[in-house]
Amino acid sequence: MKILVCMKQVPDMESKFKLSPGALWYDTADLAWRMNEYDEYAVEQAVRLKEQVGTADITILSIGPDRIKETMKKALAMGCDRGVQVADDVAWAKDPLAIAGIIAEYARSKDFSCIFTGMQSQDRGSGQVGVLLAEMLGFPSVTTIVDFTHENGEYLVKRELEGGVKAIVKVKGPAVFTCQLGLNSPRYPTLPNIMKAKKKELLTIPVEQLQKTAPQQETTRIFFPEKKGGGLILEGDIPALADQLIKILKEKTSVLA
Repeated sequence: MKILVCMKQVPDMESKFKLSPGALWYDTADLAWRMNEYDEYAVEQAVRLKEQVGTADITILSIGPDRIKETMKKALAMGCDRGVQVADDVAWAKDPLAIAGIIAEYARSKDFSCIFTGMQSQDRGSGQVGVLLAEMLGFPSVTTIVDFTHENGEYLVKRELEGGVKAIVKVKGPAVFTCQLGLNSPRYPTLPNIMKAKKKELLTIPVEQLQKTAPQQETTRIFFPEKKGGGLILEGDIPALADQLIKILKEKTSVLA
């Protein structure tokens, strides 16, 4: 069994963000970087599937500049067998369709039985790459999975719907799954596995070799939400507060006009 896991490197969400020149993305300087949280569940599920079937081979793929290799090494230390970096210094500028097209171009001839992605990335949050990838490859896809089992070439998964409702879906491989919070508890790489990861293959492919799909959307500007004015706190006895409130409503609003 051959398994592909798609991973994105994102800034630590506790970072202090600034806009880049031109306000098309955030400034990437001086940020701490980590594996996208949803992709951690994808990596863990792939490793668990490998442990179940015994003979699986896991490729971790990520698109971005050279710094993503450090994050990919964590996935290798968790149990992935090899890494593929699609070298792209402006991956941030590509829309979900272009990103999915790059992954599909790589995966199309590799005979993967199962592809895991995160439900969405923490920085862009589109939630589109997994389903677009499945469509391009002609694979069925199941999104926001929170439980996963495999038996005799079939996958039985539980996916999260609105309002806390769950749906159970059975699908034959090859298939694409997008992973949601709660699917599993990602493991911490052990020191021996971290050392082993340094010897695993980490291939780099120029994005130009795989970029066959033209983007369909363009970001023209990003901006921080405008700050709203502070609230007014009234203090005192209840009758006096009621009088103050009525006066404010008459003077500042049209509610009592």
